[in-house]
Amino acid sequence: MKPRLLLACLTTTDVVARARAEFDAIVTEGANDMTVAEVIQAANAHQADAIAFTNTLPFNETTFAALPASVKVGATISVGYDHVDVAAARARGLPVTNTPGVLTECTADHGMMLMLAAARRSAEYDRIMRKGWGYRIGQGDLLGVRVTGKRVGILGMGRIGRAFAQRARGFDMKVMYHGRTRLPPELEMGAEYFSDFHAMLPHCDFLSVHAPGGAATDKMIDAKAFALMPDGAVLVNVARGTLIDEDAMLDALKSGKLFAAGLDVFREEPAYDKRFAELDNVVLSPHVGSASKETRDAMGFRALDNIAAVLAGKPAIDPLWKD
Repeated sequence: MKPRLLLACLTTTDVVARARAEFDAIVTEGANDMTVAEVIQAANAHQADAIAFTNTLPFNETTFAALPASVKVGATISVGYDHVDVAAARARGLPVTNTPGVLTECTADHGMMLMLAAARRSAEYDRIMRKGWGYRIGQGDLLGVRVTGKRVGILGMGRIGRAFAQRARGFDMKVMYHGRTRLPPELEMGAEYFSDFHAMLPHCDFLSVHAPGGAATDKMIDAKAFALMPDGAVLVNVARGTLIDEDAMLDALKSGKLFAAGLDVFREEPAYDKRFAELDNVVLSPHVGSASKETRDAMGFRALDNIAAVLAGKPAIDPLWKD
């Protein structure tokens, strides 16, 4: 018999097809991911061996307590795992995996797109064109800020942060970064390290956010942080919305402290703070940093690879915790 898999989140047709071919798969139906209650009901009804999910499912102690003993592995189809209670998973002895690496390039591409779009006011230009244009734009009108040759600070220099830095170097930007530990020289590639995040901020014409979410980074970018940045800086966030105090960011955008922002993530999703949509100097996207066919396939396949490994008695490829 094939192992029983609960595919609790919406994913690509190719991932669904592989899941059905390799597993006895129960697949979410409709337009939404399964809720916690639906996951618990389906897992118990079908005595699932594995659950594949994403950040819409709080995989925590409460969820674990309601799951059947048949569940031997959980796989989040994401690199971020702030929705997973790793300590509770470890206490239960339940392997949980993520999908690092496969979404690095696509997410870095999206971050660079948002930075360029925010700096060069692309959302405003697009709205003008869709309304028919029809009037002269003077030499001093609708001016953006130059990207090439500027200074960019990167918060979080993991895989995605380093990939973003490589793209920034293509625009001759001076790259600085803050992370918990300094990288070895071969990974820094000339980037300047700041052990103190606040000490980096006065030098940031641009700030790109790539750090993980969670309690340790909650509202790390607050009113104090914005005050330290140069006037007219640009902020990009393709990591987690929880890293930013959104009220403080709104104040910075309205006052001109921030020239613009490119935002793919928000504190509340999908019911994000609509005040951002009222501002011309914000470029918005709905948490789609990894949204290319190639990348979403790779993410789903990596999750299935992890599940198959664990159910075969092998070590997980991408475990969130180890013995």
